[in-house]
Amino acid sequence: MYNILICDDDRDIVSALDIYLSSEGYQTVKAYNGKEALKAVEQNNIHLILMDIMMPELDGIRTTAKLREGSNVPIILLTAKSEDADKILGLNIGADDYITKPFNPLEVIARVKSQLRRYTTLGGADKGPGLISVGPISMDDGAKQVTVDGEPVALTPIEYNILKLLLSHPGQVFSSSQIYEQVWNDPAYGSENTVAVHIRHLREKIEINPADPRYLKVVWGLGYKIEKGAN
Repeated sequence: MYNILICDDDRDIVSALDIYLSSEGYQTVKAYNGKEALKAVEQNNIHLILMDIMMPELDGIRTTAKLREGSNVPIILLTAKSEDADKILGLNIGADDYITKPFNPLEVIARVKSQLRRYTTLGGADKGPGLISVGPISMDDGAKQVTVDGEPVALTPIEYNILKLLLSHPGQVFSSSQIYEQVWNDPAYGSENTVAVHIRHLREKIEINPADPRYLKVVWGLGYKIEKGAN
């Protein structure tokens, strides 16, 4: 049984999401601002968070940043169409996905299931141990741990899966669409910005100088790769 935190200052939206998710067998925890969300995460075993961006007291962006200081739980932002800049900012500080209001209940359920599938897979050890290394970057897929020069690096589930894809095929270029389809497991319509934000955030964690990366390279007009033989 998965526990999903719903956080939005619009009580009608919280109620509607509660109905959608409960009908799928999920347990829900409700919050109406960022402060309540942080308290709910402390007091409950939360597996996924649906969170509005624009909220009183503590908004969704700042709440996401605080959560990412100690948690990799999947976060899906609830945004208005006019909040494009906030969507990118949210992804940049660690959110995993976003849903634009007004939303389709089927889309909400599909995205929730997709994020939970990735999160629980990363949290398990059913695939057996396996070590992938390129230069100073090492991934222990059995323990779900990443190190750079021997130092542990905390990644979100999305970042982990992107890095795993690229590390498993050093030197191979993957387009934004290919990365999105394999990591998000969704059609890659308009996915370029989403992938770019996660790539940038990943670089900030594994590169000494993210502005001049040595390992996670962009191939202009084509996509991204892990430099083969990087050291």
